[in-house]
Amino acid sequence: MFQVGFSGLILAIVLIVYFLSSAIKVLREYERGVVFRLGRIIPIKGPGLVIIWPIIDKLVKVSLRTITMDVPSQDIITRDNVTVKVNAVVYFRVVEPIKSITEVADFEYATSQISQTTLRSVLGQSTLDDLLAKRDELNAELQKIIDEQTEPWGVKVSTVEVKNVDLPVEMQRAIAKQAEAERERRAKIIHAEGEFQAAQKLADAAAIIGSQPTAIQLRFLQTLTEVAAEKNSTTIFPVPIDLIEPFFKKLKKEAE
Repeated sequence: MFQVGFSGLILAIVLIVYFLSSAIKVLREYERGVVFRLGRIIPIKGPGLVIIWPIIDKLVKVSLRTITMDVPSQDIITRDNVTVKVNAVVYFRVVEPIKSITEVADFEYATSQISQTTLRSVLGQSTLDDLLAKRDELNAELQKIIDEQTEPWGVKVSTVEVKNVDLPVEMQRAIAKQAEAERERRAKIIHAEGEFQAAQKLADAAAIIGSQPTAIQLRFLQTLTEVAAEKNSTTIFPVPIDLIEPFFKKLKKEAE
């Protein structure tokens, strides 16, 4: 009889421990508990100490922290018929725990599939230049579309970022040639603008000198001074035609 009473006590202790371990749950600050009581949802539990009824209640923990999910590389054909591989990263979190459990079987897997299909759909409607240059606009459009599709599941998509765009080798060469040609075009334009500005300044200087005849003489003397400062053994300088023009006229009259 003593053994039966001792065994019953041990059994009672085991049952109490099992009951307490099954009934007492601790939820962290970022966790919420969706409780099903006989299959029906009761108000959300947590955070902190939560007591449920074993066997009758079933607790499903839901994290409210932001989840970072990599979208695998997708083969995309852009609107201008260029095949590229694009991957992205999606940041999302649960804002309505009950919907995330009852409206979809696995909200993380579902969000991943929606992200992949939306990535192919949106980027497939863009040209290669837009994909490379308008990354911010495409990211905003992807975030908006994915967020609208996951909203019924209680999931909020905060950010979508396109990470890498892998181009074929032939396309990389074509882009490099295009960039080189663009640089050459800019160099020629800059050189032509420089020539135009120099010609304009020379025309302005000629107009000033033409209006003041003595200016050419001053410029001539300044040039001689600069040449003489170099200590050359021989100095060659032009003689103004105005100085010898009277001699030419006299010789011409004598010849007639």
